[in-house]
Amino acid sequence: MEQPRKIRVLETIRQGKIGGGESHVLDLVKTMDSELFEPVVLSFTDGPMVQALTAIGVPVHVIASEKAFDISIWKKVRAFLTEQRIDIVHVHGTRANTNVMWAARRLGLPLIYTIHGWSFHDGLNPLIKRARIAAEKYITRKAKVNICVSDSNRETGIKTFGRFDSVVIKNGVNPVKFNPGAAYPDVKAAYGIPADQLVIGYIARMTLQKDPVGMLEGFSLALQQFPDMKLLMIGEGELKEAALDAARRLNITDHVIFDNFRQDVPAVLNGVDIYCLPSLWEGFPIGVLEAMAMGKAVIASDVDGTREAVTDGDNGLLVPAKNSETLAAAIVKLAKDKTLRAQLQQRAMDTIRSKYTVSGMTRQIEKIYQQLYHN
Repeated sequence: MEQPRKIRVLETIRQGKIGGGESHVLDLVKTMDSELFEPVVLSFTDGPMVQALTAIGVPVHVIASEKAFDISIWKKVRAFLTEQRIDIVHVHGTRANTNVMWAARRLGLPLIYTIHGWSFHDGLNPLIKRARIAAEKYITRKAKVNICVSDSNRETGIKTFGRFDSVVIKNGVNPVKFNPGAAYPDVKAAYGIPADQLVIGYIARMTLQKDPVGMLEGFSLALQQFPDMKLLMIGEGELKEAALDAARRLNITDHVIFDNFRQDVPAVLNGVDIYCLPSLWEGFPIGVLEAMAMGKAVIASDVDGTREAVTDGDNGLLVPAKNSETLAAAIVKLAKDKTLRAQLQQRAMDTIRSKYTVSGMTRQIEKIYQQLYHN
């Protein structure tokens, strides 16, 4: 008897650098049922994600573009979809959507849009914000299915657009990759940090959203009350220079270690004691989930999807965004209280295992693929 043809799904994302959305795509294609689906990935820039996909044998292609609604590549994308015999298009993020949507519609392919966090947010120039809202309203209405990664993002969509059809599928973590019981290289020793010194970890793209300068200001205040600790800042981005300047300005360069993005995030997390993410907004932060899976005490901003994963005082601590004093107070509290730290660590691991695994996330997404393909 002839085997039914596998469903060819295109996963597309704006860039090949590793961030939350890119980690999501990597996990999704790795855990997809290979009996039923054949994933193909399209990125609009090269980078570590492209290499990681190549290493695991997932077909990945780059069509170079640095902007949204880049009409110059639309025909190229259409030719690519035809050549790859794609059945379903799954776009991750606004830019990927705006550069694939036209081709998918022309070819009559169903399009799924995962919103990993809205492109409009407070702090934007009002004209830019209005333009982005109009763009998001348009592209969400053209999608066959919209997936929000948090209830908060879904509520924002409803409030902003008036009508917004979507399902919520929260991000998950791979418990095999992020396993606190596994053996890892000694990251503390590699950075010359004494084994017994407390390490705060900030592992994120250094962008306005992730507030690296606010992280340094909070850490600087915390050092005044608990001087025996180091801050490990791992990542790159447009605010990297501003962060380096801030460390010098605050006179804390001896206490801060900067490094570029690393592929071995589980090993880095294993080497830190407290994980901080002082974001100004979030979809449903994979970085926080990964730290929780590794059994870390988490301090994060009380924003959007973050507060859906972190319950203050139960499996982590929440602090107001853009507030150095409360960030510092939370760092000092956890630095001094080992018992509380241990409680938060255990509850964090329990939360991930019971609610946020990548296999649970993938099965929900696969159901949508099946429904669209067979309809």
